[in-house]
Amino acid sequence: MATSLFARRSTARSAALTAAAALALSACGSEQPPPPQGNAAAQNEATVTAPVAVTYDGGIHVLDGKTLTMAKDIRLDGFNRLNPAGDDRHLLVSTSTGFRVLDASRAALTGIEVKAAKPGHVVRHAGKTVLFADGTGEITVAEPAALGSGKLPALRHRTPQAHHGVAVELANGELVTTIGNEDSRPGIVVLNRDGKEIARNEQCPGVHGEATARGETVVIGCETGALIYRNGTITKVTSPDPYGRIGNQAGSEHSPITLGDYKIDKEAELERPTRVSLIDTDRATLRHVELGTSYTFRSLARGPHGEGLVLGTDGQIHVIDPVAGTVTRRIPVIGPWQEPLEWQQPRPAIFVRGATAYISDPGKKQIHAVDLASGARTATGTLPGVPNEISGVPA
Repeated sequence: MATSLFARRSTARSAALTAAAALALSACGSEQPPPPQGNAAAQNEATVTAPVAVTYDGGIHVLDGKTLTMAKDIRLDGFNRLNPAGDDRHLLVSTSTGFRVLDASRAALTGIEVKAAKPGHVVRHAGKTVLFADGTGEITVAEPAALGSGKLPALRHRTPQAHHGVAVELANGELVTTIGNEDSRPGIVVLNRDGKEIARNEQCPGVHGEATARGETVVIGCETGALIYRNGTITKVTSPDPYGRIGNQAGSEHSPITLGDYKIDKEAELERPTRVSLIDTDRATLRHVELGTSYTFRSLARGPHGEGLVLGTDGQIHVIDPVAGTVTRRIPVIGPWQEPLEWQQPRPAIFVRGATAYISDPGKKQIHAVDLASGARTATGTLPGVPNEISGVPA
């Protein structure tokens, strides 16, 4: 998910994550696995209300989503990343050895792990959760509803060469996946349920990231625009700049338009863009929205009605009407901040669930809950560790 900024990020990431050899399931860590969730005793245990999880250097804080008080501090060494698993209970934690399953409602790691060399993107769509192992190109498909029952995720596909990639499984069984190797990632391929290729495009250098828009339309970014896949056809949307990179996106089932970042300086050590991109999948067009402030790859989200949300370095949530292509309001949350040079370092991040946005403030070791309708702050929690990534179960 060239000598672009992402290539440097990928190199840093490879140094941070230790490769594992194969795809398997195993128990790991010093914690004893909790009993299966089908067990009556497990069902009767106290649960965390609307859990929100936050990584820090050395572990994960699990918070009550209403009060933002800490329910559990889970120690877990290394640089860890968080991904919603697709159900109302679990998160997937990308660790140095694979994807571990966190029962957020019980604030405990389950002891189940999908072994993966350089675990990368996790994508939820159409009742399936797809895991991509950058070190092997293995694509594993899990059923979120079965994560608590011990049902094993299945290996769906292995790309011809390992690369930092991403994959999406559609409702009809089609698999959209990136292609590439350690040196380049030129585009995507679409496979049917039986693994037969039905579409391909290799005119998307530096392919990275994904978003799904209304009507099961998949958008994959690249250094020269984006690729749109829908109903057997791949369409290229070209950036107006020679280097116009879209690498991170946020989609909504309520909108045909995806929200993405946009960078134009291929040689920058760290570009701090102030424009975001809007890809209209119905019209196959790209346009920009100027925010007047910079943002980072953890700044993009979508609201309950499909509105675009960008957490700026000015400390405000910039609310975008994707149809009009304009900023309609700004919600102050935290103070001004600056993006660190290393992508693994903590920086403010946004996670949206329903009509509530959760904003992290690493400088103050705080998490804020903001009602998007009123703009009011509904809760603030202070943590013992510096928050990095933030995520949670769906509404």
